[in-house]
Amino acid sequence: MYKTLFHPSTVTPSWHVSHASLPRHLSQEELDRLSSERTLVSDFKQMKLEKEAQKNWDLFYKRNTTNFFKDRHWTTREFEELQACREFESQKLVLLEAGCGVGNCIFPLLEEDLNIFVYACDFSPRAVEFVKKNPLYRPERCCAFQCDLTKDHLMENVPEASVDVVTLIFVLSAVHPDKMKVALENIGKVLKPGGVVLFRDYGLYDHAMLRFKSGSKLGDNFYVRQDGTRSYFFSKEFLAKLFEEAGFQSVVNEYVLRETVNKKEGLCVPRVFLQSKFIKPAHSQQVCGLLSHNTSKESKPED
Repeated sequence: MYKTLFHPSTVTPSWHVSHASLPRHLSQEELDRLSSERTLVSDFKQMKLEKEAQKNWDLFYKRNTTNFFKDRHWTTREFEELQACREFESQKLVLLEAGCGVGNCIFPLLEEDLNIFVYACDFSPRAVEFVKKNPLYRPERCCAFQCDLTKDHLMENVPEASVDVVTLIFVLSAVHPDKMKVALENIGKVLKPGGVVLFRDYGLYDHAMLRFKSGSKLGDNFYVRQDGTRSYFFSKEFLAKLFEEAGFQSVVNEYVLRETVNKKEGLCVPRVFLQSKFIKPAHSQQVCGLLSHNTSKESKPED
């Protein structure tokens, strides 16, 4: 997933994180490279990739077990709702981690906040098993289950309108664009009115997008990796329209621009993510939390 481009000893991540309303500016060379990618993967192969999507992610976790991603301790720093969505400090908070992987986001949260209950689902049965085998997993505080957000009803495991906050972190990009709206509508059914979806994923013109070789393009901003997993790179306009059509309202929707520096090779790698907050309309009810527009905090997300 191009998240370990360099050995950790040679990488110094930039601490100067900027938030922007526009995607990063491309060089002429980068523009030429993208414009030359006109040939798409064949329809037959695309259908095969869709059919084998779950298998490919399961194989990913078989190869990498729990070692590929770092724990995401930055989540509470970036998304204030995980702390602010309460009327009083000891109030229980119900969270849905849609696409939990092996638990890199949920376990730091469970450690930091004793008044949180987490529903955690993932496309990959193997990933869910890793979550359940984690020493920090406790059924009284966490319920992990396998789920294809584009097919399976979340309400089979999560009560309707029971969730305060949904985290959707580097997940929607792995879903075929034609099925993203269905996944969001599925999430909306278990979210409380006034509840929040916290989103972070690959942004348009991220370095990973520019690294794909010829023969990897599935469609506009949509690519396949060598291991058969896929990734979409979001523009803020596409994401806003997608959530609005699924019944959500936009609160914050902006690009996060970072740089990763490889001292040994003398390379500066531009990373682009989209960080957003959407709410399920609450009508006359009070919207959950402060819904702060302040996302300008510097952080070190381990994506």
